[in-house]
Amino acid sequence: MEDVNQLFDAAFEFANSPGAQSETSVKELLDRFPLPVIFNALQTDPDIPTFEKTLVTCLERVFKTKYGATLISQYMPVLQVGLKADSASVKTLACKTVTFLLENSDANDVSPVQLVVSNGIYPLLLDYIIKSDDDGAHAASETIMSLARFPDAMSVIFPADHNDATHLGNIAGRCSSLARVRVLALIVKLFSISRDVASAVKNSGLLDLLEAEIKGTKDTLVISNVLELYYELMEPEHSSEFAPKTSLIQLLCSIISDKSVETFVKIRAMMISGRLLSRDNIYDAVEEACVKALISAVDGSLETPEMDDTNAQETALDALGQIGSTTQGASLVLSATPPAARHVVAYAFDHNAHGKQLAALHALAYIAGEARPKSSRIVDGKAEESLRCLIYDAAAQSTKLTPSGLFLSVLQQSSEIRLAGYRTLTALVARSWCLVEILAKEEIINIVTDSTTETAKIAMEARYNCCKSIHEAFLCSNFVDDPRRLKTGEKLQEAVRSGPYLSKKYRGARPEVMMAEGF
Repeated sequence: MEDVNQLFDAAFEFANSPGAQSETSVKELLDRFPLPVIFNALQTDPDIPTFEKTLVTCLERVFKTKYGATLISQYMPVLQVGLKADSASVKTLACKTVTFLLENSDANDVSPVQLVVSNGIYPLLLDYIIKSDDDGAHAASETIMSLARFPDAMSVIFPADHNDATHLGNIAGRCSSLARVRVLALIVKLFSISRDVASAVKNSGLLDLLEAEIKGTKDTLVISNVLELYYELMEPEHSSEFAPKTSLIQLLCSIISDKSVETFVKIRAMMISGRLLSRDNIYDAVEEACVKALISAVDGSLETPEMDDTNAQETALDALGQIGSTTQGASLVLSATPPAARHVVAYAFDHNAHGKQLAALHALAYIAGEARPKSSRIVDGKAEESLRCLIYDAAAQSTKLTPSGLFLSVLQQSSEIRLAGYRTLTALVARSWCLVEILAKEEIINIVTDSTTETAKIAMEARYNCCKSIHEAFLCSNFVDDPRRLKTGEKLQEAVRSGPYLSKKYRGARPEVMMAEGF
């Protein structure tokens, strides 16, 4: 008992000492209490509060070090036992220890993948995902993700035989609903690692499980969980290459247009559609038809009574903006009959709906091409004419009467609205009619050239980018030779030269601090 108390005291001090442990301190601890002694102590049940927790934390800190990681390969059977233990904390420690082994693979002569496979560790990790609590499932998933970064682990994680007991599709088909969502979450995490792993996920048919899960249930919670996974799936840049775009777009369309679906589920479907469609600039005929159907569904969501929910409408506006961020997407949202972008323009200049106005201004910036290369901001003639007419019609129906009045009113609102307004004007000014409208209001030029207008860094930079775009458009226009515009050109040029932040002439006097004079 005295030895156990001494071990506990040493482990407690080691586990709770501040900062990272040095290699020397790890060696000193293990010289006093070798790993087999600590492992054996974990299997006992001394009447000492927090005994297990202290030893688990101590071992985790040991194996996090380079020296500790070199010792792991000698105790693979112990890891097996740990993954089969009744204690959740011991199982989680075993998962993390395998991760440390994989992350320090250069410290071992034997391939870490070979060690994991030959000692039957991988099936135990899968079993832990299915049967543990959320923390344990997360730890096991992180370990499998570390394993997937090794090329020679691909055949282990994605066996060619779909009937293999460790095939993720096979596991998903025979476990509970909760465990199945965890398996699907693991698939999505694996997909995000790299193009090669994403390709392996697709070739194994695992992405089909997400769609099957949604189509196979009426449970709103399950559908919502899978949509969250789809949203994560679309995050990596390589997602558009491997995700089943056509079938996914059709699925999202059906969810958004289904009147029986809960509003928050539709919101998520809209967000996924925006992220999915903002990636591709060219669609084939089938995909274009699906995109048009989705635009129609999102467009209709802004008008359907049961979708009269602020969050849903803001999300629908955001989705239209994301879809319109590509050249072809912008053409589609502007050229439809009626154009879906009419909602974006209407809300962009509606002072009575702050949240929707903010979402619409950002969406309009995307559609106008703020995120596209400057050479791609202007789209085809029909779409451009639609954009111009929508903005002029919105102005005519307002008290401002002209687009210049609308633009100025946006720049006179709160900082976050101004920020969105800067983004919108940065893109719109590529059109000659917009430049005319901007120059029609000297107050607009005064705001975008005034470095004291904004105080937040992101807003300062947005104002400056707007000013620079207006200046570039001005230099390429006939106005540059107009003597009546000479002062405007000089003001824009000076503002661009001064940079995005406070120029020297606006900086206040700095007090000088002097030593007091002695008597």
